[in-house]
Amino acid sequence: MKRVLYGVVTFLLYLIPNFSFASSDSNTVPPLTHSLIGYSSIVIFVVAYAAVMLEEKLKLHKSKPVLLAAGLIWALIGWIYHQYGASEIVEQAIEHNLLEYAELLLFLLVAMTYINAMDERNVFDGLQAWMLKKGFNFQTLFWLTGFLAFFISPVADNLTTGLLMCAVVMKLGGDNKKFVNLSCINIVVAANAGGAFSPFGDITTLMVWQSGKVEFTQFFDLFVPSVVNFLVPAIIMCFFLPKQKPASMNMHIHIKPGGLPIVALFILTILTSVTFHSLFDFPPVIGMMLGLAYLQFYGFYLRMAFPKSIARLKAKADKEELDHIGSFVPFDVFQRIARAEWDTLLFFYGVVMCVGGLSLLGYLSMASNVMYTQWNPVAANIMVGILSSIVDNIPVMYAVLTMDPIMSHGNWLLVTLTAGVGGSLLSIGSAAGVALMGATKGQYTFGSHLKWTPVILVGYFASCAVHMLINSSLF
Repeated sequence: MKRVLYGVVTFLLYLIPNFSFASSDSNTVPPLTHSLIGYSSIVIFVVAYAAVMLEEKLKLHKSKPVLLAAGLIWALIGWIYHQYGASEIVEQAIEHNLLEYAELLLFLLVAMTYINAMDERNVFDGLQAWMLKKGFNFQTLFWLTGFLAFFISPVADNLTTGLLMCAVVMKLGGDNKKFVNLSCINIVVAANAGGAFSPFGDITTLMVWQSGKVEFTQFFDLFVPSVVNFLVPAIIMCFFLPKQKPASMNMHIHIKPGGLPIVALFILTILTSVTFHSLFDFPPVIGMMLGLAYLQFYGFYLRMAFPKSIARLKAKADKEELDHIGSFVPFDVFQRIARAEWDTLLFFYGVVMCVGGLSLLGYLSMASNVMYTQWNPVAANIMVGILSSIVDNIPVMYAVLTMDPIMSHGNWLLVTLTAGVGGSLLSIGSAAGVALMGATKGQYTFGSHLKWTPVILVGYFASCAVHMLINSSLF
């Protein structure tokens, strides 16, 4: 028995790079993609993502498994690199990934704060009342929110747009889970498609633009393929929408003082972010944080002016309006920050760190090398979009840009398109999808989105075909 155990241990040690024989002055770590450390990290990542996919059945918040997976993966990496005296490499990699996450976290936090602020001021209730007053049925609302998501996301980015339109759908849909679910899927697809033809619509398009592979105006060559990507699944899904109208048709909503100015400040925040990036090459989050200052100072003004605002409203109000005034409270920006979807924000941390660990182990580089040396570039770029729905488009696009394969301009546009819209195939494939899962509180889930993946996949391939057809001269 002892010999058997000794043999097993010896075999496992051979799978792990020779840590026990490494000299203390060596800092060269051998490839880990075919080691026990690498295989263990892959298994941990797959198990964690399986738990995320089963969130609805397990009743387990999606942030928990990926947080655990991130810690375990980096613990394994830190242990093996320490054996080779190369801990500084791990430290630099962690700092790099933390910087990426910090930019994402603060960007999302500002966007969520503005959304929560507009919700607290009854802005979405007012939009809901306007739509109900117009007598729109569920099908009209489905198309209206979809088109708004498609045309807002090139400026506001797909995540912010998704949160904005989702808030409206939740207000309009109420308990009609089928309408909310289909509309959220439509919003995710539309927001991702709209963000693909703008350098500001998605982080991956920003990366491609900053790398100089595609110039600013050349992104608009992707407009028609993006429209096709949005319309094909939307047309199919609209046949399965409820035929009726929303239940409540007579709503009298009062937007609280400051509601519309906060909308204007949100637009100004987006413009600030775009301007800072365009003029100074600052990360978009710098402009967003300045925009948070806009909201904080305006919130201070609202608190100081609160007593006068209530007195003025009471002087003008009729008996019906007095019932609503009683619900008005002073605006507090920190309460809006506290109500951010922290499960979603922590989920992003887990994803960024897991993928960063796998990247350090060499798996992303290995996949990119296989795809762009052994495959046709068109097939490889289409596969990038499919991978981005599973792994996250940011590290996938980063791996492609790092490898810098020799491709035609048409192929660089193709990979920009696929990395942007490929995330629509799964709810966890894009920031918009992940955020909407948190915002809908169970009405839009991974499983409900997965049922429509074949339909979305049809739109995905259709958009690729249209791009290769109308932009054939670029290949």
